[in-house]
Amino acid sequence: MRCPSCGSLDTQVKDSRPTEDSSAIRRRRVCLSCNFRFTTFERVQLRELIVIKRNGRRVPFDRDKLQRSLEIALRKRPVEPERVERTVSNIVRELESLGETEISTETIGECIMEHLRKLDDVAYVRFASVYRNFREAKDFRTVLGELSPDDDDPPVIATARK
Repeated sequence: MRCPSCGSLDTQVKDSRPTEDSSAIRRRRVCLSCNFRFTTFERVQLRELIVIKRNGRRVPFDRDKLQRSLEIALRKRPVEPERVERTVSNIVRELESLGETEISTETIGECIMEHLRKLDDVAYVRFASVYRNFREAKDFRTVLGELSPDDDDPPVIATARK
C-alpha cells in the first residue's frame, strides 16, 4: 500500500479488525519511510460495476462518490456515521447482486432514494430534489406527499392549555 504522505510503498500493517457490520476489514498502517499513520479498508467486491451515465458515457462505479452523496444529503442530520457506512454497504451489495455489470444512473439513484427514505426523510427529500432536478415548489410537495401516509388528514398541531 502506497503511503499517502510520501508515496513510499514500504508500509506495515499495525492493527486489523472488522468494521462494526463486518462488511470490511479496517487496517491501521504506518509508513516505514516517514512514520505517517493511516487507515485503509478492505472490502469484498463481487464484480466490477460500470455506471451508464444519462449521456451514454460509461464510467467505473465509485463507492466513495456514493458515500459523499449520502453524506451531503445527510449533512447536519442526526444519523450516526456507522449507519451511513452500513447503508452504503447495503446499496453496493444490492447493486452487485442485480447480476448486471453495467448499471444505469437511474437504477443507482432509485436504489439510493429507497434506502434514504428508510434512513431519514429530510435527506430523502434533499437527495430527490437534486436527483429529480426540482424546479418548482410543487415538486417538493409531490415528494412530501409520497412520505406522508394520509394526505387527506390535516396535520395535528399541539396547542398549549391554559
